Parts: sequence; structure tokens; C-alpha cells
Amino acid sequence: MVRDHGEKVDKEALEKAVGRLGGYVKELRRSELPLNVLRGMEGDAAHVYFSVFDHLIVAQKELFRFCGRNRRPPLDNVNCLLSFFYTLLVHDVRSALETVGLDPAVGYLHRDRPGRPSLALDLMEEFRPFLADRLVLSLINLCQVKGNGFKKSESGGIMMDEDTKKMVLTVYQNRKQEEVFHPFVEEKMPVGLLFHTQALLLARYIRGDIDGYPPFIIK
Repeated sequence: MVRDHGEKVDKEALEKAVGRLGGYVKELRRSELPLNVLRGMEGDAAHVYFSVFDHLIVAQKELFRFCGRNRRPPLDNVNCLLSFFYTLLVHDVRSALETVGLDPAVGYLHRDRPGRPSLALDLMEEFRPFLADRLVLSLINLCQVKGNGFKKSESGGIMMDEDTKKMVLTVYQNRKQEEVFHPFVEEKMPVGLLFHTQALLLARYIRGDIDGYPPFIIK
């Protein structure tokens, strides 16, 4: 983004955020941390990440301005798109976990709550920036979505109209058909197969078949 739109984005703010997030990664690699510390770091990292998300929107700024993450209900067009993609993601990841025999409700980072797919929420974190967030930015920056495709409900939340929802869903499904190289498996596969692959690797780790769980990280 900085390379392609250097004149439109706040390069200093983005580089500062990347530096802070990189610092968290280094700290996580150095030692095992208590769960409450990990959750605190995850929360702060999310704050840093979303604090610069608006800088990545370089088109239709009047209609798609991002002032922070909100949900249930989403209060602006960008959050509406994010929440929609995250819902699709958690559904796909949940199905993948069930396929390999894991309970989607028993998580690690996300606390277990009745009716909450905590493990699916854990596993989908690997795919949010790579798949969901990138699609949101592409749809906005390439003007594939328009402001008139969103409307405010009686509760004050923002919803997509049916035509926009169908188009966004088609874009998501098409993206799942594209191939990507998996660095651990060392082969190309459709993006949609990544959910099953990671769920299978997690199941193998839990069952002691591999020494560690290899998260999906794309550069």
C-alpha cells in the first residue's frame, strides 16, 4: 500500500504501526506468556492495527471513512463490510474445525462462552487481514462498492442492500477459488482450502502428531 499509494497515505503512521506490531511478534517468540498477558497484547495490537486502517482507504473517503472498529451493530459502511466478511470467515472456519473432529466452541485465546465458537474465532485470526480486510480495502479502493449500497436500519446500524450483499458474497467466493502458496505444506492450494488445512494441522498438533502448530503467514 505504501509502495503503490505513497502520496495518498500517511507513511510515517503506517511504519510506526508496523514497528509496534513487529515488536509484539518478537516478544511472543522470545518466551511463553500467561494467557492474560497474551490477551492484553492482542487487544493492544488490534487497537494499533485499526488505528491506521483508515489510512489504507484511498478512494471514496467521504463515504467510507473508518474511525474505529464497532459492531453489533456496525455503525458505518466500512465496519458493515468488515463484520460481513468476518461472519463468513467464522462460518467457514467453524465448518473446517468440525470436519477434522475439533469442537469449535473450545478455544484458547477467546474465552469460552455459551454459544460462542471460541476456537473458530481463534483460528480465523490468521485469515482476517489476509482475506477479509484485504477484500474490504479492494472493494472500496477499486470502487466496486458504492455508498448508496448501504442503508441505516431502525436500530441505527448500517446494512448492505441485497444487490450489494450478493456482489460482496460473489467476490468472497471468487477469492476462495484463487490459489496461494502454503509455506508449511509447500504447495499451492485454493484460498478456500486454507481453512481445512489449518484446522487439520491444529488437530495433528493437539493429537501429538507434530511438534508445533504452524500458523498460516503470508508475506
